Amino acid sequence: MANSAAETAVGAVVLAIAAGFFFYAGQTSGLQVTDDSYALVANFRSVEGISVGTDVRLAGIKVGTVTALDLDRATYRARAVFTVEKGLEIPEDSDVKIASEGLLGGSYVEITPGASDFMVADGDELVNTQGSVSLLNLLMRFGTDSK
Repeated sequence: MANSAAETAVGAVVLAIAAGFFFYAGQTSGLQVTDDSYALVANFRSVEGISVGTDVRLAGIKVGTVTALDLDRATYRARAVFTVEKGLEIPEDSDVKIASEGLLGGSYVEITPGASDFMVADGDELVNTQGSVSLLNLLMRFGTDSK
């Protein structure tokens, strides 16, 4: 009887630790969309390197996440929908680009604020975009270009 009580106690501790890990992962993942954010749209030539859940940063600080990626079949451009914190006002002439964390690091969406007095609202599109730059394509161009 004492042996099964000890096993039950150890099992309860293991389940509590597992529940703690799941709670922590849910809090730090940033995948949930809450009422504390609003959605913006940007069209890119290429969204290579990002996916749903990728960070959106302004001045190096995470201010949102990418929530959807799809192809605009009329223009053949990639359409990215991302959220931004609700209290953060983004000027309408801001630049949005896909930046790399380093040579081997991941990519993220970077917002560079513009100077306009008009701010974007929920669902608006930011038109000044720069897609991801493929390091492999750059190296191939450099290696094969004789002049």
